[in-house]
Amino acid sequence: MIYNIKRDHARFRAIVKGKIKQDLKKYVTHGEMIGRKGKDLVSIPLPQIEIPRFRFGDKEQGGVGQGDGKAGDPIGQGEPQPGEGQAGDQAGNHTLEVDLSLQELAEILGEQLELPKIEPRGHKTLKSKKERYTGIANQGPNSLKHFKRTFRETLRRQIATGIYDPNHPVIIPIKRDMRFRSWKTDIRHENNAVIIYMMDVSGSMGDEQKEIVRTEAFWIDTWLRSQYKGIETRYIIHDATAREVDEDTFFKTRESGGTLISSAYKLCEKIVETDYPPSDWNIYPFHFSDGDNWSGEDTRLCLDILEKNLLPMCNVFCYGQVESRYGSGQFFKDLREYFGNDHASVILSKIENKEGILQSIKDFLGKGK
Repeated sequence: MIYNIKRDHARFRAIVKGKIKQDLKKYVTHGEMIGRKGKDLVSIPLPQIEIPRFRFGDKEQGGVGQGDGKAGDPIGQGEPQPGEGQAGDQAGNHTLEVDLSLQELAEILGEQLELPKIEPRGHKTLKSKKERYTGIANQGPNSLKHFKRTFRETLRRQIATGIYDPNHPVIIPIKRDMRFRSWKTDIRHENNAVIIYMMDVSGSMGDEQKEIVRTEAFWIDTWLRSQYKGIETRYIIHDATAREVDEDTFFKTRESGGTLISSAYKLCEKIVETDYPPSDWNIYPFHFSDGDNWSGEDTRLCLDILEKNLLPMCNVFCYGQVESRYGSGQFFKDLREYFGNDHASVILSKIENKEGILQSIKDFLGKGK
């Protein structure tokens, strides 16, 4: 019975994953999963799956399938139109929410977009220690006392010495009977990464553009967390100046000032130099903007910071230009003309609307870096 339940549960989850994969674009563009995200699980809203069954009507009602029918005859008794009729007593359509782990969601994304596994840059690994209880010892703290093994040793000693009375069983352990759980320390080399999100929050970046960035960041996080053991995330917003904020502030702040993109790149460089030595970390800066910069002089400063400082430290630098209601700026073109379309460490993507999120994710993550 337990085997059948596990088999049916595995089959149900396979059906759910297939449905999500089939409708992945809908989930990405609508952002339905983000509001249902927990620490390790995501609740997926799915239409309730009904089992097909025959439905029998009243006898001698005529119509196709019940006697002689003619071309044009209606099938069934007809259904009331929406908004017509009185209140009913029948159940309506329901939505089923199914929990998937972020790892399962990442697998679906990777299969659908054919994303390659990421190869960490160089030998960027951190040592981590993990204690594993692997055996039994004769000595140890009372907190690790193994009661079952202690009882067994006591019983064995009493039987061997002939003092055990099955009619009056009294098991009293002595010091040499005591058994304790023992552990072993494993040293693991784990790849760790940091994602640094930068976003233009000037007046030209509206709520729709920020929702696009928020949705895309959710999927980027989901994939990168499936590739690295440890992930840290930092957030930078900028208009004419840049500052580091928390995630909630990142997606809700809106300013009305000008735009100096170099201020974000300088702060990003400072964060990396202070907290994330390139010899120990895989570094992923993502910058989202509508492409308007204050001046060509600041754009030249941005290119200089990228080429000389950021790119040598990062696995890859990703720039996404989100279409604004006011149109797109020049920054995307400037980056493309300077670095070209096939630069090893610079990935550019245009996101015209929510429909373009999936392709942008593939642009950013499709190189496996």
